[in-house]
Amino acid sequence: MQPFVPSDQNLREFSLRAVLIGLVMAVVLGSANAYLGLKAGMTIAATYPAAVIGMALIKLMKGTILEENIARTVGSIGESIAAGAIFTLPAFVISGIWPTFFTKGHYLTSSLVMFAGGVLGIMFVALLRRVMVEDAELPYPESIAAAEIHKAGARGGSGTKFLFGAMGIAAVIQGLVQVQLFATAWEKFIQFKVASINLVQGLKAKVAGGLLLSSPGISPAYMGVGYIIGPKLGALNFSGGVLAWGLLVPMITYFLAPGVFPNGASNGDWIALSYSVWMNIVRPIAIGGMLVGAGFTLFKMRKSLATGLTRSVSDVKKAAAGEHTVERVNKDLPFTWVLGGIAFAAVVTFLVTWKIFAVAPLVALVAALVMVILGFFFAAISGYLVGIMGSSNNPISGLTLTALVVTALVMVALGVKGNAGVAAVLGVAAIVCVSAAVAGEMLQDLKAGHILGGTPWRMELGDIIGVALVSFVLFIPLMVLHEGDIKAQATQKLAQLQAQQVQTVTTTDGKVYTLDQVKALPADQEKTVLGLDAGFGSKQLAAPQAGLMALLSKGIVEGKMAWPLIIVGMMLGLAFILMQVKSPMLVSVGMYLPLETTFAIFLGGVIKGVVTMAAERRGLNEAQKVRVENNGVLLAAGLIAGEALVGLLFASLAFFDVNFRLTRFIWGQGNAPGAFWISVLILLGIAVYLVRVPLANAGAADEPAPPSANF
Repeated sequence: MQPFVPSDQNLREFSLRAVLIGLVMAVVLGSANAYLGLKAGMTIAATYPAAVIGMALIKLMKGTILEENIARTVGSIGESIAAGAIFTLPAFVISGIWPTFFTKGHYLTSSLVMFAGGVLGIMFVALLRRVMVEDAELPYPESIAAAEIHKAGARGGSGTKFLFGAMGIAAVIQGLVQVQLFATAWEKFIQFKVASINLVQGLKAKVAGGLLLSSPGISPAYMGVGYIIGPKLGALNFSGGVLAWGLLVPMITYFLAPGVFPNGASNGDWIALSYSVWMNIVRPIAIGGMLVGAGFTLFKMRKSLATGLTRSVSDVKKAAAGEHTVERVNKDLPFTWVLGGIAFAAVVTFLVTWKIFAVAPLVALVAALVMVILGFFFAAISGYLVGIMGSSNNPISGLTLTALVVTALVMVALGVKGNAGVAAVLGVAAIVCVSAAVAGEMLQDLKAGHILGGTPWRMELGDIIGVALVSFVLFIPLMVLHEGDIKAQATQKLAQLQAQQVQTVTTTDGKVYTLDQVKALPADQEKTVLGLDAGFGSKQLAAPQAGLMALLSKGIVEGKMAWPLIIVGMMLGLAFILMQVKSPMLVSVGMYLPLETTFAIFLGGVIKGVVTMAAERRGLNEAQKVRVENNGVLLAAGLIAGEALVGLLFASLAFFDVNFRLTRFIWGQGNAPGAFWISVLILLGIAVYLVRVPLANAGAADEPAPPSANF
């Protein structure tokens, strides 16, 4: 296939402006995906948004299409680092290995882990690139769509108005949510009364339990996620929420209530009990389901995985033998650089596990060897799967879970126990996870670059720079989200205590703090003293994959697995498989997430279904349907990015103890009934926006169809 820019044509490519634009996008899109992944357990591929934004900015500067390619390549790498980070780093906090998330040592450890994983992924891709991107059996659907965006831009087309318009709308809505102008969700506990027979008093009604009802969360980002994954997957995710909150929580609450509330309870007590049941019983069951779901996902892909492993070994032999041409469009990083990068990642793993996690030198050496072997195979597998189905459907969490279990078993075989062993397992899993995510995303971008005529070694070098920056920056938004959530909830809790004229707080170990002393505590300690459900692993930042990694690592290494609940969840996951549920993993994640999250995602999927049906009813041809699809995905991506960036902004304000409230000026205490009706109107407005705008821009029937850019 002839590249869009021939190999003998040398346009401006690796320019300072292209790299800088890419670096800014890498940080922004990486942070946005970190926000989304911690809250919803999902990330979106950044190639498409990075292509649109990079093209718009480079065109304003009269740049070339190859500069756009470099900007997109560097800009999209942040999402893969974020995916690896959120699946693993919060596990250090959730498992208790890091009682405090932010310290200089934790920052350095996290940054080195992300950088080592990123470099490892890039080096393995440099070995595998040529054979994989030129393989006709790998369609690379998202790569083709991204390349067509750049080609359309060169011909004068653009989709930036959809992306940036949706970002602005989501930013405004999220800003109003953060200042508490209206209610973000509605919940009510419906009490059930059953008849009990008393021989003296006769028939008597008694409250025995109930059902906690909830509305969708007011979140453009969640609705955007639902729109992207579509009605079927959105329904699967929501079914997990219905199963958790419509069956398991009410049923368990029914049996617990007599012992917990022998003298009756208030509505607030029932709500608190429901959340306690969900947190401590249902979520571990969901983790068992996720474990089976991840294994089943890999089993279904066993043929692709085996093919990927076989090909990867063959490709390395070809690369080592120097079987490559010297054309510009086929030049990768020198082989010596590749070997040096792999050695660097191995040395970092050895030093981190030995010096920081404090395991024996031999154990650290084995951990480094395991990391290189697993990193290579999973990078190859990840790239192969991306070539088939795109990076959005790449089962990174399943690959990471496999790496974690293998590493944990090796650590146990070597006699490693305690926090050091758990930390070593999580560290190796984090490096492998980042490596696999980076490899998949990078091969996708290299395929798009191959179509456009980009120079591979320049793209690989740009990604190394992007990985370095994001690795040493991404810890900051993670810290801001974690500590900002804690501080925001601590402020509300302290205000409630002051209103109740409470002067001191006593911890479980008998220590007494005044409210002023509590305010002066670090965020993680403030969370412990006040007993807050905040930060990583909480309702607000569920981080389901990290919770799974934490539970498994501690369970295997320390023998503290909550096996009864995990086994129940595994049986439930097996039942999903026997029922031929399309994605048992997605259902289990839905059980793990708050109901308002899965409800909002489901609503976005329903909206996507409405758009599809409307397109059919209007008799749109295939070209028009593709444009509707692409425009809708751009709108959804804009909603996600807009909310995430504003959410990070307000998390930063909470982190610095800047507190904004408009509630009291409008609704007094924020409890007026009209507050939630504004939320309903906003939900309807987003729905109308996501339906009308794509359909209104379907274009003429005789326009040629671009490739579908559906994630």
